[in-house]
Amino acid sequence: MLMKKRKREEAEINGSSMADIAFLLLIFFLVTTTINVDTGIGLMLPPPLEDEDPPPIRERNLMNILVNERGQILMDDEPYQIGEVKNYLIEFIRNPTNDPDLAESPELAIISIRTQRQTPYRIYIDMLDEVMGAYKELRDQASSSNFGVPYNALGENSAQQEQIKDMYPKKISIAEGGDN
Repeated sequence: MLMKKRKREEAEINGSSMADIAFLLLIFFLVTTTINVDTGIGLMLPPPLEDEDPPPIRERNLMNILVNERGQILMDDEPYQIGEVKNYLIEFIRNPTNDPDLAESPELAIISIRTQRQTPYRIYIDMLDEVMGAYKELRDQASSSNFGVPYNALGENSAQQEQIKDMYPKKISIAEGGDN
């Protein structure tokens, strides 16, 4: 007896719910994915001046820092390497030898940072870190010699911390960039 083979039906995958699954996966990934947001540089701005005219500044008390488009650092038109900046700023602010080319006193010293439009961002941030590091070191030294502890160990907004801030106030001017 000859048996005739039956033709089998091919198995099919039902694709009608595939769109639903894709939509659910899309929603899942949108909800669970985190997106990094650039927060920028956190600086505390000084309060606005009550007078329209800014106070007069003697040229001696102003340290002009330019970070140009090639990433070179010019402090009062003299080139410096990034590693030399902090030590020079400490000397400029403190002026232990009463040099007439350095600031009269730490309270009067002003650091002005200017950049150009094409200044590399990394160099600008490194420069800002050096300026902040100079003030941190000055404040730590003053706190250690006056109170025996680093500046950060003093109580937040304590009288001792305010005294150190008054000795070495951060007077930093960040000027708008230009095409110079």
